[in-house]
Amino acid sequence: MRVLHFFKTALPDTMGGVEQVIHQVCHASRNYGVESHVLVLSPDPIPEIVDMGTYKVHRVQENFNIASTGFSFQAFSKFKDLAADSDIVNFHFPWPFMDMIHFASRHNKPSVVSYHSDIVNQKNLLKLYRPLQNKFLQSANHIITSSPNYLASSEVLIQFKDKTSIIPIGVDRATYPVASPALLAKWERAVGGPFFLFIGVLRYYKGLHTLLDALEHTGYPLVIVGSGPKEQELKAQAQRLQLKHVHFLGRVSDNDKVALLQLSTAVVFPSHLRSEAFGITLIEGAMYGKPLISCEIGTGTTFINIANETGLVVPPEDPMALREALRYLWENPDAASVMGAKSFARFNKLFTGEKMVEAYMGVYRKLYRD
Repeated sequence: MRVLHFFKTALPDTMGGVEQVIHQVCHASRNYGVESHVLVLSPDPIPEIVDMGTYKVHRVQENFNIASTGFSFQAFSKFKDLAADSDIVNFHFPWPFMDMIHFASRHNKPSVVSYHSDIVNQKNLLKLYRPLQNKFLQSANHIITSSPNYLASSEVLIQFKDKTSIIPIGVDRATYPVASPALLAKWERAVGGPFFLFIGVLRYYKGLHTLLDALEHTGYPLVIVGSGPKEQELKAQAQRLQLKHVHFLGRVSDNDKVALLQLSTAVVFPSHLRSEAFGITLIEGAMYGKPLISCEIGTGTTFINIANETGLVVPPEDPMALREALRYLWENPDAASVMGAKSFARFNKLFTGEKMVEAYMGVYRKLYRD
């Protein structure tokens, strides 16, 4: 079976939640006899094909970008060629340009839509896009979303619930490196003791402005891993609040990320908008047995993190509630340890890469047979 994944970006160009899902599905489905190809846009598509070991990424030139939507003239012909050689096309939503390609190519192959998020930030443009969006989702053979929370709370998805499956995102610990004792010691020296950890692209919906406000006058150390469009704004805020224990590390290697996960006291994930449909960082924290802090936004974040069981859940954009959650885990290490153990157990039950790929393969096989 040959599957084509289509999204605006992927590894190795960028690292985000959707990119990790594509990587995990492509990598693990190889064990089921699937040949995976990924088509993406890139500002610098050289080389045009990147061999990721278990799958290939095909890159075409991004010609321009409007409202976070990339466009490419070359993508029309490239998608048509790759789809012709594929048995199934797996689209990753949202990306309006993708909908245009789908209809323009007339590929006639069974299609799966991995629905990662509602469109939240571009409300005015959404009014113009909505007819195309609904036509695109109606045309898909099957839709996948990552949590029952998101299906129940999405005004878009609920219209297509009869052909929507819930497949929680999972990660495969075997694909993560093992942090050496020397690396762990290096980061212990660099950070200087226990700390809270955030990992992610520094985007508008991550809620980091609230987290920095929550840290004011506390002295709690925070390590922020990742870069993004809000980086300079957040650094200025931290400086204004005189947060001397906040470390902005930028993007780090996988080895460093694993070391920081292992050393952290808890993983904090303060995303405050529905653009955060799931939260792979929360899964990674659970995989390493860490208590979690997240916000109740009606999405998968509170499908992963169960309040007062695997961690603490607070209202979005509430610095005082977030500060109290930080205080509780900092001052109650035994309770934090119990939550971390429950977090690890929930990971093994629901969020392993093997479980996710098995479920995806069930969808692929049904479409392939039909």
